[in-house]
Amino acid sequence: MKYRIALQKSEEGYAVFVPGLPGCWSQGATEQDAIENIQDAIREYLAVVEDELRGQDIREIDIAV
Repeated sequence: MKYRIALQKSEEGYAVFVPGLPGCWSQGATEQDAIENIQDAIREYLAVVEDELRGQDIREIDIAV
C-alpha cells in the first residue's frame, strides 16, 4: 500500500503525519528517521483499525479518481 505523508522540518528534526489516517503521526531526528518511524506508526494504526473492525461486515469498493 502507498500512503501520502506530510513532512515538516522543525528545530528538533522532522514531524510527519498521514493526512489519510487521522491521528497517525510521528517524528524523527532526520528525514529518513521520520519516514521509518511513520512506516511503523502506519502499521500500528492499521493493526488497531483491524482489531476494532473484527466481527463487522466489511467490504471493499473501488473509487475512480
